[in-house]
Amino acid sequence: MSSSATAPVDATKPPNPGGQNALDRFFKISERGSSVAREIRGGFATFFAMAYIIVLNPIILGSGHDMYGHHLDGGQLVTATVLTAAFSTLLMGVIGNVPIALAAGLGVNTVVALQLAPRMSWPDAMGMVVLAGIVVMLLVATGLRERVMSAVPLGLRKGIAIGIGFFILLIGLVDSGFVSRVTDNAHTTVPLQLGSDGHLHGWPVLIFAVGVLLTLGLIIRKVSGAILISIVAMTIAAMIIEAVTKVPSWGLTTPKWPGNPVASPDFGLVGHLSLFGGFHKVGVLTGVLFVFTVLLSSFFDAMGTILGIGDEAKLIDKDGKFPGINKVLFVDGIAVAAGGVTSSSANTCFVESTAGVGEGARTGLASVVSGLLFTVALFLTPVATMVPSQAATPALVAVGFLILAGNVRDIDWSDFTIAVPAFLAMVMMPFTYSITNGIGIGFISFVVLRAAAGRWRDIPVAMYVVSLVFVFYYAMPALGLT
Repeated sequence: MSSSATAPVDATKPPNPGGQNALDRFFKISERGSSVAREIRGGFATFFAMAYIIVLNPIILGSGHDMYGHHLDGGQLVTATVLTAAFSTLLMGVIGNVPIALAAGLGVNTVVALQLAPRMSWPDAMGMVVLAGIVVMLLVATGLRERVMSAVPLGLRKGIAIGIGFFILLIGLVDSGFVSRVTDNAHTTVPLQLGSDGHLHGWPVLIFAVGVLLTLGLIIRKVSGAILISIVAMTIAAMIIEAVTKVPSWGLTTPKWPGNPVASPDFGLVGHLSLFGGFHKVGVLTGVLFVFTVLLSSFFDAMGTILGIGDEAKLIDKDGKFPGINKVLFVDGIAVAAGGVTSSSANTCFVESTAGVGEGARTGLASVVSGLLFTVALFLTPVATMVPSQAATPALVAVGFLILAGNVRDIDWSDFTIAVPAFLAMVMMPFTYSITNGIGIGFISFVVLRAAAGRWRDIPVAMYVVSLVFVFYYAMPALGLT
């Protein structure tokens, strides 16, 4: 008799839940107090909160040119951006098992487009990005990266987390158009203003404002899926408004159902890199400094984001440790290198992952969902990019507040050697629009103030080393090394 012959079914036994239990065990869903539904909602929320990168990264990289005047193709950049985000995020979900999504890093892509490429060819610039990723992986393999992260005092970590909260709050306000930069020709020292001209007007701003109130209202009511419900509801509202009124501009994304929702991916940029070609163009010293610049931005942006999201997701243990951090850090290094391989610039952990954490995501299953959505977006880019920033950014405002509320009470404000560095870290991130700057200034001030208080023996060696690296980093322009 064949082994596939039908066997009698015992109706008194419940169905075998092995598949579901295996999923739960693999991702530790129940162990972390989550559920499959929460993880799926979190994955969707994170994807929609960061889907703007599909549009924004090609714009930033496409605005630059190499030393030969060559520009990267926009369609190929969209494919490269989505492909790398999908790969990196899926890898983080399966290997790192954390609700952190990755995509092309804002700030790093500007360095690549405006600093590296003009001094060499595009393949040369992307080769340097790959080298930075390899160095990150070596630091993880030797344990140096985890040692640096473990050396950061708990109070300073909390300050970094709050700074990220303020930073993503500002990103939400700026990307939505609720606040905008005051142009230089206004001859004022005020850098930001309400709306586009000091006043709030227009349907897009209204969508954002209502979205913020809706998101916060649903959170207060403890409605499951509050962030995702708000994103979907405000996207639908924006589509209706656009269809009726024909709003002049929504910014990067117009909320309009595309005539052809399917687009074929163009992989033309994948694999176009020269690993050491840039050194022949700019010399060894400058080349090393370029790699160091990309490395520094990727290293500490990711470090701050991982610590902030890990703390918000309750993945940090009672001793302030992040179990399994080496896997997370190694995947981050792979993502940096992968961005160079695909010419999408270094990929890194996205603070917008806090949108998914705000939905209750606690495991890598949320990242798998986000990664699969990026994979689908390879073929449905017009649909993925129809969500306007005004509908997605209210999530960043709400999550920014939640991060602040969850961390500010844990800082010892009576100890100025911790309180001042934490304060500087949290305010410098939004004020300089850089996570790296906030961490650097926080580290340096911690070492200086604790040493000034006569407590220099309490400073971990790694903090001394990293602070000196940051001092050198900030001194590079004055020394003529940039």
